[in-house]
Amino acid sequence: MKRVLSSVLCLCLLSGLTAGCGWIRQTNAQIPENTAAPGAATGAPETAPPETPVSLAKSGVFRKLYSSEYTTLNYLKTVNTLDLKAVANIIDGLVEYDNYGVVLPALAESWSSNEDNTVWTFKIRQGVKWVDKNGIEAAEVTAQDWVDTARYINDARNKCPLQRTYEGYIKNASVYYAQTAEAIRAEEAVAAGKAASADDYYRINNIDPSQFITFDDVGVKALDKYTLEYTMETPSPFFISMLSYASYLPVYGPFLEKQGDNFGAGNRNLLFNGAYILTDCESDVRHVFMANRSYWDRGKVYIPEYDEIYNSDEITLAPELFRDGEVSEAAIGADILDKWFTDSHTKNLVRGNMPVISYSYFYAFNFEPRFDAQYEPDNWKIAVNNENFRQALMYGLDRVSALAVTDQYNPELLVNNTITPAMFTAGAGKDFTQYDALKAFSDSNSFDKDKALAYRDHAKNELSAAGATFPIKILMPYNPSIPGWETESKEVKQQLETLLGFDFIDIIPEAGPATGFLDSVRRTGGYAFMKCNWGADYADPQTWTEPFTVGNSYNFMYTDEKKVLNDMPAINKSAETQAAVTEYYGLVNAAKAQTADIAQRYGAFANAEAYLLRHALAVPFSVDSMGYTASLADPFSYMFAPYGLSPYRYKGVKLLKKPMSDSEFKKNYADWKKAWTKAQAAVSG
Repeated sequence: MKRVLSSVLCLCLLSGLTAGCGWIRQTNAQIPENTAAPGAATGAPETAPPETPVSLAKSGVFRKLYSSEYTTLNYLKTVNTLDLKAVANIIDGLVEYDNYGVVLPALAESWSSNEDNTVWTFKIRQGVKWVDKNGIEAAEVTAQDWVDTARYINDARNKCPLQRTYEGYIKNASVYYAQTAEAIRAEEAVAAGKAASADDYYRINNIDPSQFITFDDVGVKALDKYTLEYTMETPSPFFISMLSYASYLPVYGPFLEKQGDNFGAGNRNLLFNGAYILTDCESDVRHVFMANRSYWDRGKVYIPEYDEIYNSDEITLAPELFRDGEVSEAAIGADILDKWFTDSHTKNLVRGNMPVISYSYFYAFNFEPRFDAQYEPDNWKIAVNNENFRQALMYGLDRVSALAVTDQYNPELLVNNTITPAMFTAGAGKDFTQYDALKAFSDSNSFDKDKALAYRDHAKNELSAAGATFPIKILMPYNPSIPGWETESKEVKQQLETLLGFDFIDIIPEAGPATGFLDSVRRTGGYAFMKCNWGADYADPQTWTEPFTVGNSYNFMYTDEKKVLNDMPAINKSAETQAAVTEYYGLVNAAKAQTADIAQRYGAFANAEAYLLRHALAVPFSVDSMGYTASLADPFSYMFAPYGLSPYRYKGVKLLKKPMSDSEFKKNYADWKKAWTKAQAAVSG
C-alpha cells in the first residue's frame, strides 16, 4: 500500500501541486484530552497494534479523501449535500444540537414565543465576528444578517430552492416571492416585445401592482441590533427545528451585495462565523478547514484541522489509506465488507453507523391504480379496499429478512415499526413513538405468520364474495438505478407468496425507468404496492402525515380536494375505506389544532398514526443506512438532529485512540440510546 501512496505523491509532484497533498501537512495544534462520549470505547492502550492507524489521532488532524467537488458555497442557494457539509462547519445559525439531540443556544443566546407560537423572538449573541479566509475580522454578526438572508431567499430573481422553507411558514413570504416572480415575467414580456412596459404587462394580465407588498411586510424583522423576530403564517410550535436549514443561516448583507453572483464561488467570496474557516479551497486538489481563532465557542472545537484531499479513486483508495494510517476515515463498501470483517488485520477497524432517521421507508397501497389492464387494476381495487387483505400483507412482510439484502450484518437496526422513526423527535420528554397509542407498534415487530394467515383466510372469503379473482395480481415496481432494490423486491415477492400462497397473490416486481421514476410511476399511480419514502422537514410528528394528505401522490386514498371528506368519490373506494380515511383525517386535524400543549399535540398525532397503522393504510418498513465505516471519529460525539445541517458539523466531535469495532459500536449504540432517553426527559423536567 505504501507503493500506492507514493504514486499519489508523485502525481502531486508532477502536477506541481505538492502542497495540495494534505498528508504532507503537519500541525502543531494540540487537542484537549480525548474524553469519549457516553458509551464510547475507552481505555485503549497508548500504543496500538501495528495494523491500527493512530498517528492522525495523535496529531489532531482529521483527514479524508473526496472525489466530487463543490458546486457552490453560496449557502443561500445550494441544496447539494457536499456543499452543505462544508457550509455546516463554516457558518453558525441561531441554534445547534448536542450529541443527544437537545437544542442549544448558538448565535441566539435565548429565544421565546408568544402563546400560540406565531411570533418567535431571538436575542442575538453579541461580539460574534464575520471573518475572511485569513481570519481577519470584517464585521459583527447582528440581527440584520438574518433579515438580509430572508430578503435574498424570497426574491425569485435569486432562484433559491430552499425558499420552500419559508413558503407557508413565514408571514407574507409566499406573497412577496410571487410578486418578485411576477416582476420577472413583466420584464421578460417587455424584452420579448409582448408588453410596452411593466405596467402594460400588469394591465394585460389584470394585475394591480398597487396592491403589492414590500419586504417590510414579510415576517422577518430586526427589532434592534441584537433582537430578531419571526412572525409565522400559522401557529408553528416546531419552528426552532427549521432553523437548522441553510435558508435560516445569516449573511452579511453589504458583503453579499458587493459579491453579487460571485458570492460563494470560492473561499475568497465568503465570510465565516462558524467553528472553522475554509483556508484553502483548490478545486480537485484539496479543502483545508482550520479552527476559527475568533470563534465564540472555541472550547468545544476539539479537531483543530480538517482536511479533504481530492482523489477520483476515493472509494477504492480510502480504505487502504485508512488501514495504513494515512487518512482518518473511509467508507467500507459492500464489495469489500466481508473481506474486512474476516481479515484479522481489519476486522476490528470497521463498524456500522447509526441509522439515518431523516427518511422513513414504507410500503404504500395504491387506492386509485392507473396501470395497464394486464395487471388487472379493477381486481386490485376490490382487494386493496379490503382491510383484511392489507393486514395480511402487513403482517406477512418479514422486514428483517428483506433488509438483510441491504445489510446482512445488522438488518434489525434498520427496521422501522412506525411511519415516524423512533427517536426522531420527543415531546414533553418522551420519544413520540413511545406515546401510548404508538407504543405497541414501536415495541414490536409486525411480522407475524399466524396473524398474516388468519387475515388471509378472512380476506379470501370476503374478496370471493365481492367478486375478486385469484391470485390477486400485485404490481410492485422498483427503480433499477438504486442498488439492491431489485434484489429486495424479489425477496419480498418470495417471502409473501410463499407464506400467503401462490394461489392468493401474484406479486409482479417490475423495473421502472432509471430516470424520472417518481414522475412516471409513483406520481401517476402506476403501481399497486410499492416501497416509498418520505423525508422530514422539521421536528414535529406533523411532518410525517404529509405523504397521506388530501391530494397526495403516495397512496391516493383521497384525491378530490373540491369535495368534503364525507362526500368522497366511491368509484375506487369501499364504504369501509372511506370511513377509515375520514376518521384518519379527523384525527390529524385535531392534532394540528393542538399548538400550545406539546404533550397533548404529540399524543393526538400518535393517535392519528396508530389509526393509520391499525387499519393498514400503509406498511412501515425501514429507515436509511449509512453503511459501514472505518474511522477515528467517535460517532456518538457528533451533533444529533435528523434534519438540517447539524449532523454535518465537526464542532464537538472527538477523536478516538483507536477505531471502534462493530461489536463495540453495537454496545455503545445501545448505551447511547439510553442516554438519549434520559437527556430528553431531563429537558422536559
